Amino acid sequence: QVQLVESGGGLVQAGGSLRLSCAASGRTFSRAAMGWFRQAPGKEREFVGGISGSSNSYYADFVKGRFTISRDNAKNTVYLQMNRLKPEDTAVYYCAARERPYPSGSVHDYDYWGQGTQVTVSS
Repeated sequence: QVQLVESGGGLVQAGGSLRLSCAASGRTFSRAAMGWFRQAPGKEREFVGGISGSSNSYYADFVKGRFTISRDNAKNTVYLQMNRLKPEDTAVYYCAARERPYPSGSVHDYDYWGQGTQVTVSS
């Protein structure tokens, strides 16, 4: 059974940093695209960024220069490093895996999802 498990969320002050991890089990995702999404209360789930099977990363405009996505295929894990956090970054963050080599910005294009981890940024 495929599982994606996020960790690393928490409460941080504005300007601070957090690193989220997404550990996959049940199969190897070394060639699969991985995406990070977030969902704030009352809002739709939105694409934060993704990483291709060849480790090219892509970002939404609102996180460019602040967030970095990386992957460690040996550990079957993807990371989201979040710096210079803002209160508007507060959301539940989800990782997702896609059975394609390149990430997509659409929630409908992903085959597996984690349960999410809460990130709260205080002002």
